[in-house]
Amino acid sequence: MDNIQAYNHWAGNYDTVINKTRDLEAIALRQTLLNIPFDSVLEIGCGTGKNTEWLLTKAKRIVGADFSEKMLEKAKLKIQNEKVAFQHTDIREKWTFGEAQFDLITCSLVLEHIENLDFVFRQAKQVLQVGGFFYVGELHPFKQYQGSKARFDTENGVFELECFIHNVSDYYKAGKDNNFECVALQEWFDNKEDKLVIPRLLTLLYHST
Repeated sequence: MDNIQAYNHWAGNYDTVINKTRDLEAIALRQTLLNIPFDSVLEIGCGTGKNTEWLLTKAKRIVGADFSEKMLEKAKLKIQNEKVAFQHTDIREKWTFGEAQFDLITCSLVLEHIENLDFVFRQAKQVLQVGGFFYVGELHPFKQYQGSKARFDTENGVFELECFIHNVSDYYKAGKDNNFECVALQEWFDNKEDKLVIPRLLTLLYHST
């Protein structure tokens, strides 16, 4: 199965299975954006709405986008709020959200599935207002070097999704090439007291200039 089929399959138990990466990214997003003001949000890779509920505590309007229809079905059942609109979207294709529509874009655990980072950053630039923020939270490339990738259990065993390795410098370059300023970069550990192990997550916060 391809990645879209895989996430459709995974949607059934995505919220309930143990997933350290999913859970740590939820913490990372909240801490990174806690003091960032925003009203309108484009949530790329909204999935089942794991971050949508928190974003709603601050935002007046959210568009939650995902390429998995089954994930979106779960999100729509969980979150029924007039401030939120969910949209079936493949961000590998030209974005159709309209120009300068948002003051925050979040992209959670998505870009490891995207080969062309520059395309995503270029599209994000077009829909983000000047002065807005672009949050990226991803499995740390150090983890990827060791063979870690998105995977889940199926009735036929463990299925590994198609993933691409992006170095930290790749994220920095994609931002710089598209007139984003990286204002925060942080590595996140399973145990924040133990910095002698490889970090699980990398988060970056960009400012649109």
